[in-house]
Amino acid sequence: MEEFTLEEVAKYNGRNGQRAYVVYSGKVYDVTDSDFWDGGEHMGLHEAGTDLTEALDMEAPHENDSLDNFKVVGVIRK
Repeated sequence: MEEFTLEEVAKYNGRNGQRAYVVYSGKVYDVTDSDFWDGGEHMGLHEAGTDLTEALDMEAPHENDSLDNFKVVGVIRK
């Protein structure tokens, strides 16, 4: 499985033709094809290319398993 740094994931922000990746609990998910991530932004609250672990654990109105429908493309390098 591909390993990323958070800096590398930040390049996948869903803008200018880039894919949209987000991080949750050390896993990198590809949310590019989701209608909820249009232009690399989710509902005006979150941006692709970022680690959403804290936001999903504390703030999100849905369960963290909402990412289960997306492909895991890698993990964060330790």
